[in-house]
Amino acid sequence: MTVTLKDFYADWCGPCKTQDPILEEVEDDWEGRFEVEKINVDEEQDVANEYQVRSLPTLVIENDDGIVERFVGVTQREDIEDALESAGA
Repeated sequence: MTVTLKDFYADWCGPCKTQDPILEEVEDDWEGRFEVEKINVDEEQDVANEYQVRSLPTLVIENDDGIVERFVGVTQREDIEDALESAGA
């Protein structure tokens, strides 16, 4: 089972800068158990539209079956980890 966390962000987004260190901690602690895709919505609008991203930051956690969880706004570590577990990471 492949688990992916898509991080939709923009360079001008203040809350995205708050989200980054939280994601980095989870990534370090869960080393190799899931993939992270950082998606700059200014450069990849087609992907943002496909996922209907309207606010930043938006985190989408998906596995082989599709989207498991979606978070809008700064998301705490516990919530991200719970969703990763649900997804099978």
